[in-house]
Amino acid sequence: MASGAGVWCRLVVQVSPPPQRIVSLVPSTTQSICAFGAATRLVGRTRYCTEPGFEVASVPTIGGTKNPRLDAILALDPDLVIGNAEENRAVDLEHLAARVPTLVQTPRTVREAALELRALATRLETLHVAETWLQELGERIAAVEVAARGEARRSVYYAIWRKPWMTVNEDTFVHDVLSLCGGRSVAADQQDRYPVMAPDEAVSCGVDLVLLASEPWEFDAAQRDEVVAAGCFGDATVRLCDGRDFCWHGVHMAEGLGRALAALQR
Repeated sequence: MASGAGVWCRLVVQVSPPPQRIVSLVPSTTQSICAFGAATRLVGRTRYCTEPGFEVASVPTIGGTKNPRLDAILALDPDLVIGNAEENRAVDLEHLAARVPTLVQTPRTVREAALELRALATRLETLHVAETWLQELGERIAAVEVAARGEARRSVYYAIWRKPWMTVNEDTFVHDVLSLCGGRSVAADQQDRYPVMAPDEAVSCGVDLVLLASEPWEFDAAQRDEVVAAGCFGDATVRLCDGRDFCWHGVHMAEGLGRALAALQR
């Protein structure tokens, strides 16, 4: 500034306040929001957002992840809607994003999920609470890597559907969890991210472990016993697993990764 100009410049920075009316369309994110101390800001959730039960029970439901009631969401006057491109339809997310602030988080790897968890906490201004979770998650990831190191990599058929049989390729969050825990999908190289693969094809690909997930298809003990009795996966070990341990990318990972590792152990 030239001497004597007598001109002062004031820099005004507008900071948006943290969202206070949140609609979550992602079960794992709903759980994370509550873990970060922001449960009271939730004004809407899907019917699949059930964790933690005691905190979300009173939050209104607005339909499912694939068929949310868009008018009901907008009627809640949210200042943030949180979605996921895997779990929610693009047309619904686009409709909401054109009308209200919308955050879409779709991690493909465990480390991406950790980064997006930090981004969520930053957006909510709850990073001071989230740091404990993030540290625990970092320690869990490191521990699982060490535990899986040196073990023979397992050839896994991770079953997400039965009619028809479907699994995952390497470009999925599920596969990154499998890889972290010492496994590799028998369909890793398939073009489709969620390919149809019959049991006999899996056998020809050398499968040695079949994980029957609890979601989206709800495999149970009776179905496991049926599959084992039929011998459709040959000599492969067949186990049930909690799908959340392989699919949920929020704070659930802090415990879920350890259970995922146990599911792959011989």
